[in-house]
Amino acid sequence: MSSYIIHTDGGSRGNPGPAAIGVVIDEKMTNGDIVNIKKYNEPIGINTNNQAEYMAILWALNYCKTKKFKDIECYLDSELVVKQLNKEYKIKDLGLSKIAAKIFIMKDFFDKCKFIHVRREFNKEADKLVNEALDREI
Repeated sequence: MSSYIIHTDGGSRGNPGPAAIGVVIDEKMTNGDIVNIKKYNEPIGINTNNQAEYMAILWALNYCKTKKFKDIECYLDSELVVKQLNKEYKIKDLGLSKIAAKIFIMKDFFDKCKFIHVRREFNKEADKLVNEALDREI
């Protein structure tokens, strides 16, 4: 059975400000090859950076659920968001906790769903998608 590698990013120009999400989904084949299956970006109105990060994850999980993927690993460059989603840090912001609640419900759909922090240089493609969406809105 294949597993899926998801890179997400969210960002805003201003905090809050015009915001966007970027998602890259790759399939890790049983032979070890990695094949891109989806790239997505979208402006999401006026939001904070953290709201955009959460909304990118939620979009990716919804997509994976509709495709009936069961084994996913989500890579983000926001250490704060990863620690919040792994329940190492509390989520104090009410708006973020509402999105996080949806993510936690969605997470139960998968046999394996991990949130992993990566340095920004390992999340370049998702970041590029965010900036492309933001540039379209200007």
